Amino acid sequence: MAILPIIEIPDPRLKLVSDPVATIDDGVRQLVADMFETMYDAPGIGLAAIQVAVPQRILVIDLQETEDEEGKPVRNPHAFINPEIVEVSPELRCYQEGCLSIPEQFAEVERPDRCRARWLDLEGATHEQWFDGLMATCLQHEMDHLNGILFTDHLSRLKRDMVLRKLAKARKAAA
Repeated sequence: MAILPIIEIPDPRLKLVSDPVATIDDGVRQLVADMFETMYDAPGIGLAAIQVAVPQRILVIDLQETEDEEGKPVRNPHAFINPEIVEVSPELRCYQEGCLSIPEQFAEVERPDRCRARWLDLEGATHEQWFDGLMATCLQHEMDHLNGILFTDHLSRLKRDMVLRKLAKARKAAA
């Protein structure tokens, strides 16, 4: 496994619509393994392939919501290939979202509280399931990446500009 470089805004590749995966082969499985390694290293809870400069409809999520006896997060990895959201609930929920491609910046984003998704696993089997809470939010956030949408695109212009100014200031301070 390898830790891949994560592209950050304003990289124009983040605005690309990713292509469907035609064949799930060892190359796709290796990419997924590398994406998990990259996400854990960042650290993050979700990563879309386009964030590592691969414009394919692949995303990985691991909320790591539980801990073992030593207090370390228990991994619960989920890989989604060619995912699609087939239904959403009318109820909405706000979450403080961040993004590995917009480092250390966060904002409240309102999304459907629940969503039903369909995807392929690493063996090519089709799955369909309802998700709620943080998993639904994370899945929708990563799905947006596959369509060239960032969480800042859901914000008002004023809030988006504030996030981008804070990011520019942080980058300048780090330089």
